[in-house]
Amino acid sequence: MNWLDQRFTPLARHLPESLKAPLRRLVRGGAAAPVRATPPVSRLHARPVPDPPSTTTAGNEALSAATGAATAAADEAQSAEYAERVRREREIFADQIDINILPKIFHYWSHTYLRPKLEEFGCANPDEFFADALQAAVQDAQARPARFVSMGAGNCDTEVRVAQILAARGVRDFVLECVDINPLMLERGVALARETGLSEQIVPLLGDFNAWQAPRRYDAVMANQSLHHVLKLEHLFAAIEDCLQPQGRFVISDMIGRNGHQRWPEALAIVREFWAELPRHYRYHRQLDQQWDEFVDFDCSGEGFEGIRAQDILPLLIERFDFERFFAFANVIDPFIDRGFGGHFDADSPRDRDLVDRIHARDEAGLLAGTLKPTHAMAVLRRRPYAGPTQIWRHLTPQHCLRVPD
Repeated sequence: MNWLDQRFTPLARHLPESLKAPLRRLVRGGAAAPVRATPPVSRLHARPVPDPPSTTTAGNEALSAATGAATAAADEAQSAEYAERVRREREIFADQIDINILPKIFHYWSHTYLRPKLEEFGCANPDEFFADALQAAVQDAQARPARFVSMGAGNCDTEVRVAQILAARGVRDFVLECVDINPLMLERGVALARETGLSEQIVPLLGDFNAWQAPRRYDAVMANQSLHHVLKLEHLFAAIEDCLQPQGRFVISDMIGRNGHQRWPEALAIVREFWAELPRHYRYHRQLDQQWDEFVDFDCSGEGFEGIRAQDILPLLIERFDFERFFAFANVIDPFIDRGFGGHFDADSPRDRDLVDRIHARDEAGLLAGTLKPTHAMAVLRRRPYAGPTQIWRHLTPQHCLRVPD
């Protein structure tokens, strides 16, 4: 790989192939790369490789011009693709008034298996997990009102519920800014805050968390199912670290599995094993309107930002923050209880519940043994240095839950 290739590759990694090919020709042509026969030819007919270009001033100027042109072209193409992804992301979520609707079989699973674990953390659901961390941040706040910000808040429904929990506990001395890229969703957030009497606490703000710069310091930052939509995780995590007060908290609930919510090979094999037990009509994907007689390892990140860098979330959090609380869970169970297929299951059917129970048991055994890695995590993170205790479930530390790509 020549020097220009090394510079070009990171810029173009996320581009579609239709743009990669001409840019690759431009970069390699501008760098006067050695000529090679394509496709490979026998040694008898191989063309000689010319000497590399001389390092004259004219040659350097030509190289710089080619480099600049290639970089500009890559930047422009990447910007165009990003703009298209933003447009598609807004389109996908524009009409989703309630993005939290899940099949009844999900609630059977979560109430049976997830809630007892959360209760070990002193809460019954993710909203209370957020509320507990924000309440602790209010108590530690050096000024009043305490300032919070939520990244990728969407309709602000989670934020409003968390604020309602805090208000019910007598905690109202805070402001929670809600940042999202979708203006239609934020309008619904404004209306919801007004309807619930929380307009002074909930402040929706239009913004892109891929380019977010904090306007002030915050006592807590929250991210509910939004980090797996972030392309520039390094930038966002650095901005969050910089804006947190010394005793501030970064509170998350998110997806940490493979990019695009695909399955790692060891999980995919188990999913397909259970898939064979499903009645044929259970294998119809309700969101995509497709029949999946065999389970398709679908990449959800193809159009918008769904799961765009999910597998990078946990390692980057470990790299930059310390953990006050960490709870990771689930893997193989995901496609059976999600929106695509979960609606086929009857939560009152002993047969369907038995299947979910068996999938969960296989999931749990793999997670505890380390042969499977969780696809979900909830965490309270602290700025370094943090010398306090870390609460985890069983032995599932952040490091234990890492899945290193093959």
